[in-house]
Amino acid sequence: MSLEIERKFLLPQYPQAQIEAGELVLQSEQRIEQTYLAIDENEELRVRRLIDLATGQVSHTHTFKSGNGLVRGEVEYSISASMYAQVTEAFGFTPLTKNRITASWNGRTIEIDNYDQIQLSVLEVEFPSLEEANAFQAPEWFGEDISLQKQYSNKTVWKQLQGEKWQEK
Repeated sequence: MSLEIERKFLLPQYPQAQIEAGELVLQSEQRIEQTYLAIDENEELRVRRLIDLATGQVSHTHTFKSGNGLVRGEVEYSISASMYAQVTEAFGFTPLTKNRITASWNGRTIEIDNYDQIQLSVLEVEFPSLEEANAFQAPEWFGEDISLQKQYSNKTVWKQLQGEKWQEK
């Protein structure tokens, strides 16, 4: 299982000024639909459909994550479109949808997620070590650090989107 070490920030506005100044270089944009199959306090199991908006290429993944906070275990692999459809139809949940912009900033790769069903934009930065993540000084335009605030996690937002349907499962 690989480790995912990341910090998340509540992006207050689209960073147009940083793009225009050449400080932030856009690399790609994906359309993401994700549905959780199982969630508990320390683990989650989800599937995603990802569409590359430049090429139209579609891929599907199945992901298991464990842990909370800045460091989490992650196993992710590709699945077929048929498998994705079977799983999502069997559960009948509403997928969480967002556009993800991947960009280069100051020698780092960052991801900006713009959600559809709620007014939320989150900027994520991944790190090779917990020490580097803790030492990182974010610029003001990143916004508030929400790395440890569970109400902004994808699984929390997704559960709220399901409403009573989630409680019944």
